[in-house]
Amino acid sequence: MNKTFLTGLALVLTAVGVRAQNPETITRKGYTLTFLSNSASFDPALKQRMIETFFKVYPVLAKDFNQNADKAVTFSIDTAYKGVAATGGGRIVYNPEWFVKHPGDIDVVTHEVMHVVQNYGNGGGPGWLTEGIADYVRFKYGVDNPGANWTLTPFKPEQSYKNAYRITARFLNWLETHGHKGIVVKLDNVMRTHTYKETVWKDLTGKTVDELWAAYAANPNA
Repeated sequence: MNKTFLTGLALVLTAVGVRAQNPETITRKGYTLTFLSNSASFDPALKQRMIETFFKVYPVLAKDFNQNADKAVTFSIDTAYKGVAATGGGRIVYNPEWFVKHPGDIDVVTHEVMHVVQNYGNGGGPGWLTEGIADYVRFKYGVDNPGANWTLTPFKPEQSYKNAYRITARFLNWLETHGHKGIVVKLDNVMRTHTYKETVWKDLTGKTVDELWAAYAANPNA
Protein backbone atom coordinates (compact mmCIF):
# COMPACT_ATOMS: atom_id res chain seq x y z
CA MET A 1 0.00 0.00 0.00
CA ASN A 2 1.11 3.53 -0.58
CA LYS A 3 1.64 5.24 2.75
CA THR A 4 2.44 8.79 3.72
CA PHE A 5 2.70 9.17 7.45
CA LEU A 6 3.60 12.60 8.73
CA THR A 7 5.42 14.43 5.97
CA GLY A 8 2.86 15.99 3.69
CA LEU A 9 -0.03 13.93 5.01
CA ALA A 10 -1.49 16.80 6.97
CA LEU A 11 -2.15 18.60 3.69
CA VAL A 12 -3.97 15.59 2.28
CA LEU A 13 -6.11 15.16 5.36
CA THR A 14 -6.90 18.85 5.59
CA ALA A 15 -8.11 18.78 2.01
CA VAL A 16 -10.26 15.77 2.78
CA GLY A 17 -11.84 17.67 5.63
CA VAL A 18 -12.75 20.54 3.29
CA ARG A 19 -14.34 18.31 0.66
CA ALA A 20 -16.01 15.78 2.93
CA GLN A 21 -19.77 15.70 3.19
CA ASN A 22 -22.37 14.22 5.51
CA PRO A 23 -20.22 13.37 8.54
CA GLU A 24 -21.55 10.62 10.75
CA THR A 25 -20.31 10.07 14.29
CA ILE A 26 -20.76 6.74 16.07
CA THR A 27 -19.76 6.05 19.69
CA ARG A 28 -19.62 2.61 21.26
CA LYS A 29 -18.10 1.56 24.58
CA GLY A 30 -15.85 4.57 24.90
CA TYR A 31 -14.65 4.71 21.27
CA THR A 32 -15.84 7.19 18.65
CA LEU A 33 -15.62 6.90 14.88
CA THR A 34 -16.38 9.84 12.60
CA PHE A 35 -17.09 8.79 9.01
CA LEU A 36 -16.68 11.35 6.21
CA SER A 37 -17.16 10.84 2.48
CA ASN A 38 -17.19 12.97 -0.64
CA SER A 39 -18.07 9.98 -2.84
CA ALA A 40 -21.73 10.03 -3.89
CA SER A 41 -21.51 6.43 -5.09
CA PHE A 42 -19.80 4.90 -2.06
CA ASP A 43 -21.60 1.68 -1.16
CA PRO A 44 -23.64 2.08 2.06
CA ALA A 45 -23.15 -1.61 2.84
CA LEU A 46 -19.38 -1.20 2.57
CA LYS A 47 -19.54 1.88 4.77
CA GLN A 48 -21.37 -0.11 7.42
CA ARG A 49 -18.90 -2.96 7.12
CA MET A 50 -16.00 -0.55 7.63
CA ILE A 51 -17.70 0.82 10.72
CA GLU A 52 -18.32 -2.64 12.14
CA THR A 53 -14.74 -3.68 11.42
CA PHE A 54 -13.45 -0.63 13.27
CA PHE A 55 -15.46 -1.36 16.38
CA LYS A 56 -14.58 -5.05 16.31
CA VAL A 57 -10.85 -4.62 15.78
CA TYR A 58 -9.71 -1.27 17.12
CA PRO A 59 -10.63 -1.72 20.82
CA VAL A 60 -8.86 -5.10 20.83
CA LEU A 61 -5.73 -3.66 19.25
CA ALA A 62 -5.73 -0.79 21.73
CA LYS A 63 -6.03 -3.27 24.61
CA ASP A 64 -3.29 -5.56 23.30
CA PHE A 65 -0.80 -2.96 22.08
CA ASN A 66 -1.46 0.57 23.35
CA GLN A 67 -4.06 1.35 25.97
CA ASN A 68 -3.39 5.06 25.43
CA ALA A 69 -4.42 4.89 21.77
CA ASP A 70 -6.79 7.59 20.54
CA LYS A 71 -10.38 7.11 21.63
CA ALA A 72 -11.64 9.04 18.60
CA VAL A 73 -10.75 8.13 15.00
CA THR A 74 -11.85 9.63 11.67
CA PHE A 75 -12.35 7.74 8.41
CA SER A 76 -12.35 9.92 5.27
CA ILE A 77 -13.42 8.53 1.91
CA ASP A 78 -11.76 10.85 -0.63
CA THR A 79 -12.19 10.60 -4.40
CA ALA A 80 -9.11 12.80 -4.91
CA TYR A 81 -6.78 10.44 -3.03
CA LYS A 82 -5.12 7.98 -5.41
CA GLY A 83 -3.23 5.71 -3.03
CA VAL A 84 -4.90 2.87 -1.15
CA ALA A 85 -5.09 4.37 2.31
CA ALA A 86 -2.95 6.61 4.52
CA THR A 87 -2.93 7.35 8.21
CA GLY A 88 -1.82 10.41 10.16
CA GLY A 89 -2.63 10.71 13.83
CA GLY A 90 -6.21 9.59 14.35
CA ARG A 91 -7.28 10.22 10.74
CA ILE A 92 -7.34 7.70 7.92
CA VAL A 93 -8.01 8.58 4.29
CA TYR A 94 -9.24 5.86 1.91
CA ASN A 95 -9.43 5.77 -1.87
CA PRO A 96 -12.97 4.62 -2.79
CA GLU A 97 -11.74 3.26 -6.12
CA TRP A 98 -9.63 0.71 -4.27
CA PHE A 99 -12.79 -0.83 -2.85
CA VAL A 100 -14.46 -0.81 -6.26
CA LYS A 101 -11.57 -2.88 -7.60
CA HIS A 102 -11.11 -4.93 -4.41
CA PRO A 103 -14.56 -5.15 -2.79
CA GLY A 104 -13.52 -7.87 -0.36
CA ASP A 105 -10.53 -6.03 1.08
CA ILE A 106 -12.15 -4.92 4.33
CA ASP A 107 -8.96 -5.56 6.30
CA VAL A 108 -7.38 -2.47 4.81
CA VAL A 109 -9.22 -1.05 7.83
CA THR A 110 -7.42 -3.44 10.18
CA HIS A 111 -4.01 -2.49 8.80
CA GLU A 112 -4.72 1.25 8.94
CA VAL A 113 -6.23 1.37 12.42
CA MET A 114 -3.13 -0.43 13.67
CA HIS A 115 -1.17 2.60 12.46
CA VAL A 116 -3.36 4.74 14.73
CA VAL A 117 -2.58 2.39 17.61
CA GLN A 118 1.14 2.42 16.74
CA ASN A 119 1.37 6.23 16.92
CA TYR A 120 5.15 6.15 16.61
CA GLY A 121 5.56 9.70 15.39
CA ASN A 122 8.82 10.82 13.83
CA GLY A 123 11.90 8.82 14.72
CA GLY A 124 10.17 5.76 16.13
CA GLY A 125 12.22 3.34 14.09
CA PRO A 126 12.51 1.81 10.62
CA GLY A 127 9.56 2.05 8.27
CA TRP A 128 9.90 -1.58 7.23
CA LEU A 129 9.18 -2.65 10.80
CA THR A 130 6.25 -0.25 11.13
CA GLU A 131 4.59 -1.76 8.07
CA GLY A 132 5.60 -5.30 8.97
CA ILE A 133 3.91 -4.99 12.35
CA ALA A 134 0.76 -3.55 10.75
CA ASP A 135 0.53 -6.44 8.28
CA TYR A 136 1.28 -8.95 11.04
CA VAL A 137 -1.67 -7.47 12.90
CA ARG A 138 -3.81 -7.73 9.79
CA PHE A 139 -2.84 -11.41 9.56
CA LYS A 140 -3.64 -12.12 13.22
CA TYR A 141 -6.65 -9.85 13.82
CA GLY A 142 -8.17 -9.47 10.35
CA VAL A 143 -11.90 -10.13 10.05
CA ASP A 144 -11.91 -11.51 6.48
CA ASN A 145 -8.50 -11.88 4.88
CA PRO A 146 -9.73 -14.87 2.84
CA GLY A 147 -12.43 -12.65 1.33
CA ALA A 148 -9.67 -10.47 -0.12
CA ASN A 149 -7.53 -13.46 -1.09
CA TRP A 150 -4.91 -11.90 1.19
CA THR A 151 -2.16 -14.04 2.70
CA LEU A 152 1.37 -13.57 3.94
CA THR A 153 3.91 -13.62 1.12
CA PRO A 154 5.59 -17.03 0.69
CA PHE A 155 9.30 -17.05 1.45
CA LYS A 156 11.82 -16.64 -1.36
CA PRO A 157 15.62 -16.63 -0.92
CA GLU A 158 16.00 -13.16 -2.42
CA GLN A 159 13.78 -11.59 0.22
CA SER A 160 14.92 -9.48 3.17
CA TYR A 161 13.34 -8.63 6.49
CA LYS A 162 13.59 -5.02 5.30
CA ASN A 163 11.10 -5.65 2.48
CA ALA A 164 8.30 -4.56 4.86
CA TYR A 165 4.57 -5.38 4.71
CA ARG A 166 3.70 -9.06 4.25
CA ILE A 167 7.30 -10.27 3.88
CA THR A 168 8.31 -8.75 7.21
CA ALA A 169 4.99 -9.82 8.73
CA ARG A 170 5.67 -13.44 7.84
CA PHE A 171 9.08 -13.20 9.49
CA LEU A 172 7.50 -11.73 12.62
CA ASN A 173 4.89 -14.48 12.70
CA TRP A 174 7.64 -17.09 12.37
CA LEU A 175 9.44 -15.55 15.34
CA GLU A 176 6.22 -15.58 17.37
CA THR A 177 5.79 -19.29 16.71
CA HIS A 178 9.45 -20.26 17.10
CA GLY A 179 10.37 -19.41 20.65
CA HIS A 180 9.79 -15.67 20.72
CA LYS A 181 6.12 -15.32 21.59
CA GLY A 182 5.23 -11.72 22.41
CA ILE A 183 8.07 -10.19 20.41
CA VAL A 184 5.71 -8.11 18.24
CA VAL A 185 4.18 -6.41 21.26
CA LYS A 186 7.67 -5.72 22.60
CA LEU A 187 8.92 -4.32 19.29
CA ASP A 188 5.81 -2.18 18.99
CA ASN A 189 6.44 -0.69 22.42
CA VAL A 190 10.10 -0.05 21.61
CA MET A 191 9.08 1.82 18.47
CA ARG A 192 6.47 3.89 20.31
CA THR A 193 8.89 4.87 23.07
CA HIS A 194 11.58 5.76 20.51
CA THR A 195 14.07 3.37 22.06
CA TYR A 196 14.56 1.24 18.95
CA LYS A 197 18.10 0.39 17.90
CA GLU A 198 19.32 -2.62 15.99
CA THR A 199 20.67 -4.21 19.16
CA VAL A 200 17.12 -4.53 20.49
CA TRP A 201 16.74 -7.81 18.60
CA LYS A 202 19.61 -9.36 20.53
CA ASP A 203 18.31 -7.86 23.76
CA LEU A 204 14.94 -9.54 23.19
CA THR A 205 16.00 -12.85 21.64
CA GLY A 206 19.72 -13.36 22.20
CA LYS A 207 20.35 -13.12 18.46
CA THR A 208 20.83 -10.30 15.98
CA VAL A 209 18.11 -9.64 13.41
CA ASP A 210 20.38 -11.03 10.71
CA GLU A 211 20.92 -14.22 12.69
CA LEU A 212 17.16 -14.53 13.23
CA TRP A 213 16.50 -14.01 9.54
CA ALA A 214 19.11 -16.65 8.66
CA ALA A 215 17.36 -19.14 10.95
CA TYR A 216 14.02 -18.27 9.37
CA ALA A 217 15.41 -18.55 5.84
CA ALA A 218 16.87 -21.97 6.62
CA ASN A 219 13.46 -23.36 7.62
CA PRO A 220 10.70 -20.88 6.76
CA ASN A 221 7.89 -23.42 6.53
CA ALA A 222 8.48 -25.17 9.85
